[in-house]
Amino acid sequence: MEESKIIPNSNSIRNILTLRYDPTLTSTLPKMNWKDFSINDATPSSDFVTNAIEKQLKNTIETQNVEKIAVALSGGVDSTLIITLLRKIFPDVTIESVSVKFANSVDETQKAAKIAEHFQANHHIIDVDNYLRELPQAISIIKLPFWDLHWFYVAKKAKTLSKYLASGDGGDELFGGYTFRYEKFLSLTNSNSSPLEKVKAYLQCHERDRVPDQQEMFDRKSNFSWDSIYKILIPFFDNPLNSLEQVFLADYNGKLLYNFSIVNTAIHKHFGLTSLAPLLSTELISYSTHLSLQHKYDSQTNIGKLLLRKILKENNVDSLVSKEKLGFNVNTINLWKSHGKDLCNQYLLNSRIIEDGWINKQWITKHINNSELNVKYVNKFLGLLAFEIWYRLFVTKEMKPNTTLN
Repeated sequence: MEESKIIPNSNSIRNILTLRYDPTLTSTLPKMNWKDFSINDATPSSDFVTNAIEKQLKNTIETQNVEKIAVALSGGVDSTLIITLLRKIFPDVTIESVSVKFANSVDETQKAAKIAEHFQANHHIIDVDNYLRELPQAISIIKLPFWDLHWFYVAKKAKTLSKYLASGDGGDELFGGYTFRYEKFLSLTNSNSSPLEKVKAYLQCHERDRVPDQQEMFDRKSNFSWDSIYKILIPFFDNPLNSLEQVFLADYNGKLLYNFSIVNTAIHKHFGLTSLAPLLSTELISYSTHLSLQHKYDSQTNIGKLLLRKILKENNVDSLVSKEKLGFNVNTINLWKSHGKDLCNQYLLNSRIIEDGWINKQWITKHINNSELNVKYVNKFLGLLAFEIWYRLFVTKEMKPNTTLN
């Protein structure tokens, strides 16, 4: 029996193409309100966090007699903390660390390799030349029109090494890692800023997610309005919390809940991986959301994740990580020049999402061949490419998951 045709939801489409997440989805993590982020005056304990992480690792590794485990290792604070405590409590477990090296992007794999060597881990570097090549396969797994699917490559490699994949997921949102956004948000707001003004400032701190003429990109079926976007974010800024605590609340209820968590869960399931994400345990979510600002972020030095850095220092490994935020990041401008522009010309100029009234063709033709296209427009075109691929996979059903974008 043939599957029924999927009808795209206009709310979901405009949310994903504007925020890069969709709060109408069902997350694997609990949604939080402002009361969940009220401050507990108790002195934060690095021992509590350390013990909570170790307990999560032991619960899986000891009960399932794990002898070999893969670790997603970016070289940043979160993943370094996980491999530090993993090796500390399990000196004999074989650790297979995995890093990704994207073509024409900042190479963080050498730093990760040194960390892996320090902890006697077998290090594996995935070289990804064309980040978009397996986009149809990745989208077919998560069943959502997201383009930034680096976790697909991590999990695909991890599957060949172990049935278990550990990561530092959640560290940025729970312990204050998005320092570049905090600094900008503080510069754009003050104590008299209204909730709506703070929402607009928050959106400016995620400016790479959208373009100045965002409303012109959508066609009639998308039913786009900025008010619909503001309505999603207003509750996070219309409450008694400190301004940066409101940002933490919005960050938690944003991409973490409705992008990263959903995407990673689907990818792990597809590859048959058991996920170990200790920072996202119920215990640490509850603990971290009540931490005071001073134990997460120092606005004077613009350094975040202070409590996690303290644990690294207590284990004499703080010198292994830098003060800047690291992660698996692809240079989208260079990706655009090498593969993205040609692929978007191939798939978007005569796209189904234009034919069916979701995206405005005039917006596409106005920008797609601009030789000086900035990163906002590049990211937006990659989002539209993902939407088109998703559309052909699940709506028109004319594309197969094993299709490659060359």
